[in-house]
Amino acid sequence: MIKAKKIDRTRAQESTNAIEKLYISMRHLFSRGFYKPMGVSGETLRKSLLSLRPEIYGSIAEDRIELNGLIYVIERLPKGIEECQFINLTAEEGYSDSHFETIIPPKRRRNCYRIDKDQMNIEITRGRSEIYDILTHLTFLFIESHKIQERVTINEGKDFIREWKYLEDIVIYNKKITEQEREVAIAHLGNILGRTFDEVLSTHKSLQVEGNIDRFFHLIYWLGKLAINEVLENKKRKITFSSVLIKEIGHHIYGDVWANNIKKVLKENKLLNRPIHIISANMHSVLNSIYAKSALPKEAEEFEGFELYQLLSNANSKPLQKRVKEYASKNGLIYIKDTSGTNINVQVIDTDKIDFENSPFQKVNSLDKNPVIIVMDYAFGEQAYETMDELLKPYKNNKKKNHLVVKSISIMGKAGILEGGKGDIMIPSAHIFEGTADNYPFKNELSKEDLEGFGVKVFDGSMISVLGTSLQNKDLLKFFHDSTWNVIGLEMEGAHYQKAIQSASKIRGNISKKVKVRYAYYASDNPLETGATLASGGLGMTGVTPTYAITQKILEQIF
Repeated sequence: MIKAKKIDRTRAQESTNAIEKLYISMRHLFSRGFYKPMGVSGETLRKSLLSLRPEIYGSIAEDRIELNGLIYVIERLPKGIEECQFINLTAEEGYSDSHFETIIPPKRRRNCYRIDKDQMNIEITRGRSEIYDILTHLTFLFIESHKIQERVTINEGKDFIREWKYLEDIVIYNKKITEQEREVAIAHLGNILGRTFDEVLSTHKSLQVEGNIDRFFHLIYWLGKLAINEVLENKKRKITFSSVLIKEIGHHIYGDVWANNIKKVLKENKLLNRPIHIISANMHSVLNSIYAKSALPKEAEEFEGFELYQLLSNANSKPLQKRVKEYASKNGLIYIKDTSGTNINVQVIDTDKIDFENSPFQKVNSLDKNPVIIVMDYAFGEQAYETMDELLKPYKNNKKKNHLVVKSISIMGKAGILEGGKGDIMIPSAHIFEGTADNYPFKNELSKEDLEGFGVKVFDGSMISVLGTSLQNKDLLKFFHDSTWNVIGLEMEGAHYQKAIQSASKIRGNISKKVKVRYAYYASDNPLETGATLASGGLGMTGVTPTYAITQKILEQIF
């Protein structure tokens, strides 16, 4: 008998296993209803995250504190969460009608409520992906907090290093400090965090907010303080899931309301039986592409090509943006602000009311058909299936079914790229669902050739729909890129959208089998490059060209 040789697992295989463990563990904890992140119940989550060592969390497995990852996470969690011992994830349960202030993180649209000094409630209306996102961010945050605790306690917890006492004096007493004293505190903080003065100074500036210049000091102090309370006083932090959330999750509660609101607006405006083109995108590129030149004739003469869209993308161009929106609302645009809880706003555009003589587009494909365009804001992970599945269902009115005449569905958005850099474009030919062998090949109406000539690189191949962008590391991504899967990038919604489209068109008969599908993404980051992950910052003006290039090609094919 030949003895099989033992083969060591690669880092990519270990990473895949760690991701599987993370998700099994998170779903188990969710079903359980509560857990203590730094206790026995949260151990699998912590170990899996430390084993995975995602790029976005940087030096999570090292002794020093990870700063870029900290900024990334804090911008996606509610202000003050570092002070809370109890975090409660809830469904939409009426807090918006209470006296509690609604706290919305700067980089994630989610409603949060500070119940008291020890408790933060986070409203979950976007499905399981949002729960995974929050739990991994919190696990990272708590791991970092215990690093602080270990670095500042001495004599078996009976005393603390002098740098910590200096920081505590500033934070607890809200001490007003001079610029010189601030630099002293930053130097002390460098010793606490195991980071250089420059690194700490840069992070301090990044986290400054109006009314609280020294937010970074408060953040580090409270993270460390709650970790100290856990270790020395056994005051464990606890995450709970409300019973309503546990019952509602996965049942399309919010997606159903959202989709019906849209169909109701279509019916009220006699648009329900017209040809429909759905676009999943941001709330500005389709609007500006169709209306900006007509709304801003003087600016359009001065700024050629995409320069006009760059002008509109400036933070100080609010008056110009307002003029475009006002013009659009008089020429076929209906804005549907979300009230369902999905946090997905919608624009309905009646193309019959567009002034095509002054538009950059000509009616060729849709001549005499007068289609309707539905632009839906970005979904989040699994929420893409829920919203698209509900939108493609017939509209039931007085027991009568109205099937939507959906002619095309276009998905555009940001994604991580595995070859190339920020601002480059990816044209997928298939979506692969991470952690499974599930794959969704399709005929993409957009081609690589369509997007060439705009001054950015264009790649085509498979895209992987990941369980969470914050759970990827270089070993895993390199495997996807170098193997015969031929993966060019990663995002979170593609497989979910395609699953909904295929079931609606090929199985359930909700829409035509001949529905045209378009997918295109522009690169927000390259996680295979050091310093080029999402934690390194946003796209800025780099994103204008690819965004409007993709939008232009989608609209050209529709019109």
